[in-house]
Amino acid sequence: MAENFDIVIIGSGPGGYVAAIRAAQLGMKTAVIEKADLGGICLNWGCIPTKALLRCSEIHHLLQNADQFGFTISGIKFDLQKIVERSRKVASQLSSGVSHLLKKNKVTVIKGYGKLAGKGKIIAEQDNNKTEILAKHIIISTGARARILPGFEPDGKFIYTYREAMIPNELPKKLLVVGSGTIGIEFASFYHNLGSEVTVIETIDKILPAEDDEISTLARKSFENQGIKIYTGAKIQSAVKNKDTVTATVDIKGKTEKFEVNAIIMAVGIEANIENLGLEHTTVKIDKGHIVTNEWLETSEKNIYAIGDVAGAPWLAHKASHEGIVCVEKIAGSKDVHPICKTKIPGCTYSMPQIASVGLTEKQALEQGYKIKVGRFPFIGNGKAVAMGESEGLIKTIFDEKTGELLGAHMIGAEVTEMIQGFVIAKNLEATELDLMHSIFPHPTLSEMMHESVLSAFGKAIHF
Repeated sequence: MAENFDIVIIGSGPGGYVAAIRAAQLGMKTAVIEKADLGGICLNWGCIPTKALLRCSEIHHLLQNADQFGFTISGIKFDLQKIVERSRKVASQLSSGVSHLLKKNKVTVIKGYGKLAGKGKIIAEQDNNKTEILAKHIIISTGARARILPGFEPDGKFIYTYREAMIPNELPKKLLVVGSGTIGIEFASFYHNLGSEVTVIETIDKILPAEDDEISTLARKSFENQGIKIYTGAKIQSAVKNKDTVTATVDIKGKTEKFEVNAIIMAVGIEANIENLGLEHTTVKIDKGHIVTNEWLETSEKNIYAIGDVAGAPWLAHKASHEGIVCVEKIAGSKDVHPICKTKIPGCTYSMPQIASVGLTEKQALEQGYKIKVGRFPFIGNGKAVAMGESEGLIKTIFDEKTGELLGAHMIGAEVTEMIQGFVIAKNLEATELDLMHSIFPHPTLSEMMHESVLSAFGKAIHF
């Protein structure tokens, strides 16, 4: 006999497992269906293991530049397989942690591939064994996968997606990264800091397409100064595999160029996992490859919901987690629940230097008709940054001139992925420039630059 649940969640990524825990906390009988490792792509093959890899490459960079801090170090070597092994161990440890949390909250975990099979019914299939589950509410949290272009299918030797790029057998001497979004730039930074000769190509006229133009320009300058080659207005046309190399043909603003490299990382976006879910038997709508939902994550089929990457941009783990909470709290009838405002969702790129942002870019603010005030403060003007040897970077803030509302904040430099949350809180509390100006920031810290950037927007900066 099929077991009944209040909520069944298909997929245990950062949206799914968080939704399950919150549902259980609210007293609902909850189950999660997962075909692979708990934690989903983010924890096992995305956000977490890539940060472990990047940490190793940062250490290598620091060791290579130890003389700047008064140290003499020679004979620096690294073991790529141990770096990869550490990354996998980090992912495994945290996946086990998710298992513990689900068990602690009495969430039932069902292994298998989940598929809708009629009103309130799901079939979980594994190894030809099928389990029927009944649910009052079903949340689809199946995430997304790397977009694959025809002719550039990953083979683990010459052509990589993010998955293959995390477990290389050897360090490619020459590497071509196709796409300059967060994933592409993070891998470019990782491989470059370990010694690969890296080239990045991007189809549009700027790297990091989602970022403020000024920050994008500064990032490109920094990466190029480090030795990373970048071509914008460039589109890969073909890849011919040789014995030990692969030759990529690239159109760069109408001119054909060939790059002979040891590997190509394809970082050209993602595709939502909507196949084989049984959606064709529902009224759930799909638009541009993603499940359509309203502000409460409800689909057009009653009692079916979708959260995370499968439900559209921005494709971020923290957005998925928050959607999971909003979704189940709405189902539970909570009074203090609010729809997500996407302009309050921060974005982070963990390259060297780091990039972080929230809210409108300067261009977007102007396009929306705002009369703005813009503040800027460089890392070179901050004592802590100089003491750390991290004097490259900028904090940029954008305000509505009329109301003083913080419209957007954009950062590039050391540890900005940690600092951006200060501006996220400010936006969520609808803080004005006066609230931020009257806040006392500790000294010496990098965060003081946030204060100075706000002061700068209104002609009151002290240290620059």
